[in-house]
Amino acid sequence: MIRAVAVVVPAHDEQELLDGCLRSVRRAAAHPALRAATVRTFVIADSCRDATAEIGRRHGAEVVEAALGSAGAARALGSARALARLLRPASELRPQEIWLAHTDADTRVPACWLAGQLDRAAQGIHAVVGTVEVDDWSEHLPGTAARFRRYYAALRDPSGGVPGPHPHVHGANLALRADAYAAVGGFPPVTTGEDRALVAALESAGCRVHRTDSHPVRTSARRASRAPGGFGDFLRALEARERWRRPAAASYPPPVPPLGGR
Repeated sequence: MIRAVAVVVPAHDEQELLDGCLRSVRRAAAHPALRAATVRTFVIADSCRDATAEIGRRHGAEVVEAALGSAGAARALGSARALARLLRPASELRPQEIWLAHTDADTRVPACWLAGQLDRAAQGIHAVVGTVEVDDWSEHLPGTAARFRRYYAALRDPSGGVPGPHPHVHGANLALRADAYAAVGGFPPVTTGEDRALVAALESAGCRVHRTDSHPVRTSARRASRAPGGFGDFLRALEARERWRRPAAASYPPPVPPLGGR
């Protein structure tokens, strides 16, 4: 049974969008299904020169200010701080009773986000890997949204048959049990792709990983992306293609790898 939830939010100069993110996290934490669990939010203000840290504290989050220059390092630091707080010597919590939920500062989570994850945790799932939706395409050329939706669906079902589990990994919608996180060594110290690497390690270790599109988060499609090789770079690469069509199953060369790096 999960008794404590830590929501980890890396943020780099996110004063414009962090407020909306943390409001949505508070709504998710207030879901009736979480009455038996303590929920704490950790904002990692990474190399911030604006009011990001102040906004985090205003929402009651524990803010860790650091100069990391990496979303992966920020996620790792946030997870470490959360576990240090929740597993203090006087605490009666065990790692298998702690849930680490990750999202991004430019993202809003649905009200049922944490409740859905804990429902899976109660079924013995070690990690939940969710999907994303984009809330505003105004910074992109017409047609980019449609290309994104086709590509997102085609990766899940390139053969045109029965769709399988989605292949995407987003740090903006990723959660797991603390004991599983520790068992694979946590997030690796990489500049980008830390989310994909963590999920790959979990699957290799035999952990039960549940991929779902039931509770997508809504994230920004801003052109000035924060993570090299992340979602913003993916969208720009997709936009740069002059034409896009759904490929045949026998010759499926996706324009970029399955999404991740948020």
